[in-house]
Amino acid sequence: MRRLMLLRHAKSDWSTPGQRDIDRALSSRGRESAAVMGRYMAQHGLVPDRVLVSSARRTRETWELLAPSFDRQPAFAYEPRLYEASPSRLLEILRGADPAVHALLVIGHNPGLQEVAASLVATGDIDARQQMLEKFPTAGLAILDFPTDDWRNLKPDTGRLDRFVIPRALRSGSE
Repeated sequence: MRRLMLLRHAKSDWSTPGQRDIDRALSSRGRESAAVMGRYMAQHGLVPDRVLVSSARRTRETWELLAPSFDRQPAFAYEPRLYEASPSRLLEILRGADPAVHALLVIGHNPGLQEVAASLVATGDIDARQQMLEKFPTAGLAILDFPTDDWRNLKPDTGRLDRFVIPRALRSGSE
């Protein structure tokens, strides 16, 4: 079994005119959402063995706010190929994951994350699948499980969506 956790970066700040996209920081709401998501993951045993983080500032900050929630710090790497990655590029990156990693967290961007998640999922809770397909908001988290022993075997339509969680639902107490 392999577990893939896809986390879209938390909400970014658009208040600096002319700032390059890759340099945008998190907004105050984004910082709060990242911390909320980190606590949720830790409380539910969603602890990755390895974390791949896009090189964009907002994804790095999301990881920095998420990481303290875990008792055991997973290995992580900043992965420049995740920035603006297409679904095919994301799948290539995922297939290149170390076979020793059973639970992989990827912190990246839309539309790539949503599209690769949609292509990988074959089963799972219908309502959660529909919600994920309709909108993958900032700090949204998709947990996908695969019946394979090697990331190289990752194929479309083979995953099961375990859950799809968004910060707003956590704040309102519905999760």
